[in-house]
Amino acid sequence: MVSMLGLADRSDGRVVAALGSAPRASSAYRHLLARGPEAVPAVRAGLRHPDPAVREQCCKLLDQLLVADAVGDLIAMLDDPVPAVRVAALHALSCDRCKTSVSCPAEALVLAPGRWLLARDPDAHVRAMAVELVGRFAPGNAEAAAALVRARAGDPSPAVRKKAGWYAPGGTIYRRLQRRVR
Repeated sequence: MVSMLGLADRSDGRVVAALGSAPRASSAYRHLLARGPEAVPAVRAGLRHPDPAVREQCCKLLDQLLVADAVGDLIAMLDDPVPAVRVAALHALSCDRCKTSVSCPAEALVLAPGRWLLARDPDAHVRAMAVELVGRFAPGNAEAAAALVRARAGDPSPAVRKKAGWYAPGGTIYRRLQRRVR
């Protein structure tokens, strides 16, 4: 029987591959999300798929289905050649709101790659998302705060400079995060 996905074979690996098909991507995403932790091995394998759309969607799925074993896989995705994949990986590593069972990874694992992307990534969207990752740690980490101040003062993108200002010392988000740290 053929499912709503239009696939006779609904194995997790086959559904992960369907994430790269525009007409099937939404249904495939919902199907994998509904499978929860059981789908995580196939989603992790999808991070190595040749289609960047599949890799991006797998990062987005891990944002909600994150398990401790997958953190290293997401960090590796920060080197992906496609900016949209790097953006999705950064979001998955920095957003606590989307997580159901695991909180965002520890500062020791993600701050250095986040700072590197903030300072050097050629894509402004990636740098803007790196602001959020680095900004999570700015109230308690002088290097993170300094990286944001540098981005606020000198990033070539006005959008990145503006966002960095929110997360840098004195910024509105910085002050809100600072209250949580206390």
